[in-house]
Amino acid sequence: MEQGPVNLSEALSSFHALWSPHIIAQINDYDVRIAHVEGEHVWHAHDDTDEFFLVLGGEFNIAIRSDDGDERVVRLQEGDAYVVPKGVSHRPFSPGASILMFEPTGTLSTGDSEEGGIPEGVDKTTGHKLNY
Repeated sequence: MEQGPVNLSEALSSFHALWSPHIIAQINDYDVRIAHVEGEHVWHAHDDTDEFFLVLGGEFNIAIRSDDGDERVVRLQEGDAYVVPKGVSHRPFSPGASILMFEPTGTLSTGDSEEGGIPEGVDKTTGHKLNY
């Protein structure tokens, strides 16, 4: 199935929900997702897949927890990309940003394992169809 070009600015302006990824394209068995983010996500991990992030605008941070419990923060600005390796516990947070992600189709936004409850405003989803 062929799809026309997607303008990222128009796609991002077509929705306003935070932490609610929208699928803009599919590549083989992967979704290309965009999202608006602000505040804190939940600590979670993806057991079988890496997670790719590209910051389209704003500031986006990812707290990473090592196996021994130590934590560090990866700080990303517009144009920065980062991959969270599979199985690594992480918690995204942001003062406000727009991001693009690559994830296998069907991957839950809150991972395979989550710690604590889902914060209000975080959408537990495999992605929403983009309508613009």
